[in-house]
Amino acid sequence: MNRVHPETLLQVEDLHLSFGANAVLRGVDLAIVRGQLLGLVGPNGSGKTSLIRAVTGLLPVAPGQVRIAGIDLAVDPLAARRQFGFAPDPTRLPPALSGRQALSVAAAARGLDTTPASTLELAERLGASRWIDQRIETYSLGTRQKYAILIGLIGDPPLLVLDEVMNGLDPISSHELKLELIERCERRHCGVLLATHGLEIAPTLLTDAALLHEGRIRHRWGSVELGHWRHADPGAFERAVVAALRSDPAG
Repeated sequence: MNRVHPETLLQVEDLHLSFGANAVLRGVDLAIVRGQLLGLVGPNGSGKTSLIRAVTGLLPVAPGQVRIAGIDLAVDPLAARRQFGFAPDPTRLPPALSGRQALSVAAAARGLDTTPASTLELAERLGASRWIDQRIETYSLGTRQKYAILIGLIGDPPLLVLDEVMNGLDPISSHELKLELIERCERRHCGVLLATHGLEIAPTLLTDAALLHEGRIRHRWGSVELGHWRHADPGAFERAVVAALRSDPAG
């Protein structure tokens, strides 16, 4: 069995996923350590959402292994799931509940007696608190997205797994979410896996990035490269991704 460094929050090894004869993930290897905010980028159909669903246990994988904070997801899924927060699909939030009730349910699932004050404070910063006592079925998609994010972040899990959570957010809530994720990584030593189409967020948010294409990790960019581009050339990351896709034989 491979040894996992104690600072490693997510370890994905040789992950495969198929739907019938269609191979979606083809031997993915990925790791996230404390303090790392890794962006998973790639074109439509590259396998980003499938990878997110696989590492959160929503899709079975074979072969391959997913370890969350050293816990094998296949061996002890309940213990592994306690180590990460996952923002659900905003269109699948319980429509009959209010935002406050949905947060209470999520808090209880985390073993908390009440919704943390920090969650309610974040709801205020995201501009979601004004609708907290209304039924979710009355929410706009953007407001549902905000509550899905709040559910994923509740209870300060060490690892956050987020899929396209910037979609539908207004400029203020997008800015506040970026600040929250950075603070959690820098000061609370969390780790984040963020699947995104938005290449423009990389210079201001990500510490690392990986390009997923045709079910494989095709390229990686580390903190040194992203840090340099952040200050010298914010558009360089987008150009690097496009160049990597154009040079990929799978493309």
